[in-house]
Amino acid sequence: MFIAAAAIAVSASAKTTVTGHKAGDNLYVGINGGATTALTGETSFKNFQPTFGVRLGKNFTTVFGMALDADLTFNVQKNVTGSKTFFNGLDLDLLGTANLMNLFAGYKGEPRKFEIIALGGFGWGHGFGYGQKVNALTSKVALDFALNLGADKKWQVYAEPYLRWNLENFGVANDVLLPTVSYDFGGMKYDSRRGEVGLKIGAIYKFGNSNGTHNFAVEQLRDQSEIDALNAKINAAQAEAAAAKADAASKDAKIADLQKQLNDCLNKPAPVVEEKVANLQPSVVFAQGKSAVDKSQYANIEMIAKYMKNNKDAKVKISGYASPEGKAEFNQKLSEKRAEAVKNILVKKYKISADRLATEGLGATDKLFDEVEFNRVALFNDTTK
Repeated sequence: MFIAAAAIAVSASAKTTVTGHKAGDNLYVGINGGATTALTGETSFKNFQPTFGVRLGKNFTTVFGMALDADLTFNVQKNVTGSKTFFNGLDLDLLGTANLMNLFAGYKGEPRKFEIIALGGFGWGHGFGYGQKVNALTSKVALDFALNLGADKKWQVYAEPYLRWNLENFGVANDVLLPTVSYDFGGMKYDSRRGEVGLKIGAIYKFGNSNGTHNFAVEQLRDQSEIDALNAKINAAQAEAAAAKADAASKDAKIADLQKQLNDCLNKPAPVVEEKVANLQPSVVFAQGKSAVDKSQYANIEMIAKYMKNNKDAKVKISGYASPEGKAEFNQKLSEKRAEAVKNILVKKYKISADRLATEGLGATDKLFDEVEFNRVALFNDTTK
């Protein structure tokens, strides 16, 4: 039956491809409890004995796996077995497992809520009773009716009816667990203690896998048309990236050229602006470090006043200067004060409108005149010409 199932599974699994998994993936551990009784003529509820078990397992595919069961039978019939131990028997079973739901309906990417799993294999039984410890080769088949719980299906609870056969007698006259009951069918002796039936209720925890889940994950396969479409998108994206790279390179070259032009401009010597004397001849000369206008200079100011009265539209800029002695900051302020002093005289004494006069302080200079003291002046320029 398992060979036939394997052939069917190969066909069914061809429709579903799961992601690659490691040797340590798809492992699980669980515990269970239930009851068992011998298949004898005396089988009844009074002969059921409680059991407790542990299960370790691994699923190799979405269909097939393997489990190791260790079951203990509790001794509740000491008057029958004569055993004084707490446990009546121990069974170790190595079982192959087959998920029938995945076998016949395929795997959909995660376990179903409800599944039926077939189990079968061989084991070793160890019995205690009548003062003897005996062993036997066993075989077991079972069905698990399982519920997978939780959003990620990492928990499973199951109900498992099972049959276990002893493949050889324990080697004593009487069965060590229950009295032997024999039947004669056409001269063939049948030892009833060769079989037992039981029911387990268990819970399993599935460990996490390398694929990020607690179960098999389905590979997302694509047909050739999908692959071609994706390749076309990749090629288009690569072309767009290449165009963007070329555009960025062009912009970088332009930025480098502009930066070179800026550096050349910054490194170019500043043009020398030659200062020119005022286009109006009169000038006002000041004493060193002074901004007050000496009385002797009023005649020159009066000439400017007459010029402005004769030329009603004329506007004059008064430029104040200082000689190079002293600090630059002081000379700058001094030149501004000298221009303002001349303007005040034109406005207050000669009644020239203030809005026709502008002032500026040009700080220290030695370019206007060869004589240093002649550079302590205020000069006049007609800005309307």
